[in-house]
Amino acid sequence: MVTLVQTLTDHIDDVNCCAFSSTCLASCSLDKTIRLYLLKDFSELPFSPLKGHSYGVHSCCFSSCGNFLASSSTDGTTVLWNPQSGEKLAVLKQPSESPVRVCKFSPDTNYLVSGAADGTVALWDVRRKKLRRTSTVEDGSVIACDFSPGGNYFITGSTSGELTVWDCQMKCLLNVKTAHDLGVTCCEFSPQPTKGGTDGSTSQGFLMASCGQDNKIIFWMLSYAGCELKMKYSLNHHTAPVLSCCFSPDGHLLVSGSVDKCIIIWDSITGVPLHTLTQHKRYVTACAFARDLPLIATGSMDKTVNVWRIGLKNSSDDHSSTKIRHSVQHWSEDDVCSWLSAEELHELVVVFKSNNIDGQELLNLTEKNLVSDLNIESLGLRNKTMRKIEELKSKMESSCVGIPDEFLCPISREVMTDPVIAADGYSYEREAIENWINTKKRTSPMTNIPLESTLITPNRTLKMAIDRWIDAQQVLQTTAQQK
Repeated sequence: MVTLVQTLTDHIDDVNCCAFSSTCLASCSLDKTIRLYLLKDFSELPFSPLKGHSYGVHSCCFSSCGNFLASSSTDGTTVLWNPQSGEKLAVLKQPSESPVRVCKFSPDTNYLVSGAADGTVALWDVRRKKLRRTSTVEDGSVIACDFSPGGNYFITGSTSGELTVWDCQMKCLLNVKTAHDLGVTCCEFSPQPTKGGTDGSTSQGFLMASCGQDNKIIFWMLSYAGCELKMKYSLNHHTAPVLSCCFSPDGHLLVSGSVDKCIIIWDSITGVPLHTLTQHKRYVTACAFARDLPLIATGSMDKTVNVWRIGLKNSSDDHSSTKIRHSVQHWSEDDVCSWLSAEELHELVVVFKSNNIDGQELLNLTEKNLVSDLNIESLGLRNKTMRKIEELKSKMESSCVGIPDEFLCPISREVMTDPVIAADGYSYEREAIENWINTKKRTSPMTNIPLESTLITPNRTLKMAIDRWIDAQQVLQTTAQQK
């Protein structure tokens, strides 16, 4: 079920793009402004709208760390803003001074790519706020771009219908000249590496979706080396050009907006359309998923931004079990005491508290511990305690499917606390991949292909996402217990 929860009507011209941070929603428009709204109540921030462009704003995006907001405009510039204060941090002038149609941050926020109407592609050093490299596509305007999940590659789409894959040295790795007839309008990577397809193939790499003027959404698989782009399948339910598409944070859903005024939410695994929304009165030009909430924003030439809430079947049950698993590993001593009280084990609160039992200790308790270490003499109380702990573990196991898969280490299948990216492009818990490399052959745990290097790189973007998710679960748990 999808419910319209808010319609924002502050723009006075076409809305071209929407983007979420963990706390805000941004929208930009041909009216030359960027507007910022708080997610908690959709109130506009005091310093909004942001006015720094002299012509219409085509694109806006947040950095993963939330410290930067970028916007690109017909005026030939991409502006960096502080989204907490509205301060203009830098004006990045496209080298060709051509209208800038799109911009996107790399996952680690080190880079920002911008594409222009004359086909130029600029790669910016975000920290230094300087141009790093520039290049040009062979034909057409660059109006779409996105970074791969690991940040090693980015892709651009042009009005000539081409998709071009680049590395972060601006080396062109490949070019698909006829990806979409009449032009590409958007291209987005799924947040997670994936493998396999509906055709039964075992291809591995990064899943990417593109949409275009040919009314199609096409799913592609980009190889880990970035040198091969294979089409998996296409979706053809829209009856007019598709202007925007975006994956959900877990990669399981895709939302698309079209000239047919419709928004379609798809199962990105099967390609099955799940919901069709028709509330916009004109072309749907933008769509975006929230990072930590079940929200979608869509923008339109009707000058409005609609915010939708996604409700999945049995979502309350899934949510309940999901928060249990994430919380237990990270429960504090007070969280354990709250759980004891909720399970009517009040007499153990003082004992557990005095022995500094946190979530991890709770999961490791045995009946022998209860007797010898905690001095719980009552057989009935020990049996009840162990039964409740086993029930908790059972809920943890059954809720694995509800956890965003990108938060689980592929080796240990535990929620990562120190995620790193290995040479195969996958993220792992640091200790797990280090042990694997030290004790196994130098092959990828996921692909069994030899690793080109044993170098591992901190995945700070994923770390922040996991921390935000855990915090959200703990807040929800506390709220549930208070009720």
